Amino acid sequence: MQYLRAFFIQYRMSLVIIGTVAFDAIETPFGKTDKIVGGAATYAGLAASYFYNNVKIVSVVGDDFRREDIDTFKDHGINVEGLQIRQGEKSFFWAGRYHNDMNSRDTLVTELNVLADFDPIIPESYQDCEYLLLGNLTPQIQQTVIKRLKKRPKLIVLDTMNFWMDVAWNDLIDTLKLVDVLTINDAEARQLSGEYSLVKAAAKILQMGPKYLIIKKGEHGALLFNEDKIFSAPALPLAEVFDPTGAGDTFAGGFIGYLAKVGTVNFNNMKNAIIYGSALASFCVEKFGTEKIIALSNDEVAARIKQFIALSSFTIET
Repeated sequence: MQYLRAFFIQYRMSLVIIGTVAFDAIETPFGKTDKIVGGAATYAGLAASYFYNNVKIVSVVGDDFRREDIDTFKDHGINVEGLQIRQGEKSFFWAGRYHNDMNSRDTLVTELNVLADFDPIIPESYQDCEYLLLGNLTPQIQQTVIKRLKKRPKLIVLDTMNFWMDVAWNDLIDTLKLVDVLTINDAEARQLSGEYSLVKAAAKILQMGPKYLIIKKGEHGALLFNEDKIFSAPALPLAEVFDPTGAGDTFAGGFIGYLAKVGTVNFNNMKNAIIYGSALASFCVEKFGTEKIIALSNDEVAARIKQFIALSSFTIET
């Protein structure tokens, strides 16, 4: 683990991740779990830590969150000063069951608990934030985080979902004006834009504020849009997908972690970042919860990235 970080990581200003740290109970065709650690900030933070050594999270948990689970963050070099621990309260809990196709799921239980009145407090030590990942929370909370930073970060990446399009449309549109990158899936892109064609959808969404748009297509890869440029990234064909929970958050964490590592934001580096994020996400789905991405080796990550490169590398003889 330490060798992996020494190989990949460079020291710069901080990467701050806002999102949930929670408990999940998951059922898939391959089995089910009791309560395990999950949440957007958990997956994204762990993924980013493989490429960047100054990751800081902002979230909230109850006193039911175990000390050893917090130590997992610390073992990955993740700063948890912004993780609020509410005494006498319970952490956010979600339970879900995936269908056989693993692309659709039923929510069985949602208990907001401490998340119901979450107020994101930004520690003074987080004010060196140069890269900001706004995980899937209410647009109001996402805006609050941006406003509480004394200096605008170099790059702001936003993740959102169809639920906020349904219940907080105006707030979401206002938030889109404040960010650089938006990452959503294909169904959400169509809902947000009102267009079925993803190319037309991207053109409309880019007019809403973001400079870059990533449309995730699950087992079919991802698309990156910027002005008149498009990049199509492959997905790695896997023999078995045990649990897709957190894959999108892992992708986002790997994506922004790579960009923080290289330190320059442009379309070419964005393309590379999508491959790095996709590589981490492909590990995530191979086990339940965070089991696979907690302790990856340098060789595993490097080999997986090479697999992605090989998927889209070819020569044409004329």
